[in-house]
Amino acid sequence: MKKKVLFVCVHNSARSQMAEAFLNEIAGCRYEAESAGLEPGLLNPLAVEAMKEVGIDISGKSTKGVLALYKEGRMYDYVIQVCDDLQGGRCPVFPSEVEMIHWSFSDPSGFEGSYDEKMEFTRKIRDSIREKIEEWVK
Repeated sequence: MKKKVLFVCVHNSARSQMAEAFLNEIAGCRYEAESAGLEPGLLNPLAVEAMKEVGIDISGKSTKGVLALYKEGRMYDYVIQVCDDLQGGRCPVFPSEVEMIHWSFSDPSGFEGSYDEKMEFTRKIRDSIREKIEEWVK
């Protein structure tokens, strides 16, 4: 039986979407990942592009709210917060008896600079998320 994992961040637009995609790609035989946010927004185009660069298409994904999943009665074995430490107070909590884990990643939507600079920052976050997922599933 697959373990169910929910990745959460503020908008469900980049970090949690990338983490969901990586866990399903890397260990989909053992885990079933979903993602949600406190204030669901729109997919971050930088995250979509960064994931395409590594062969994963998240462009068709929609953002979801944590409260909606809770109201649907969804249950998870793990809830992993991927907000940065500065957003810790705004990072959603899924109200149930599950193991809560916190991994701090910067929010790509807060990056400033040229498009190329923003993409470089987003790639670093993407790669850090992938490394954390690979380490966690070992």
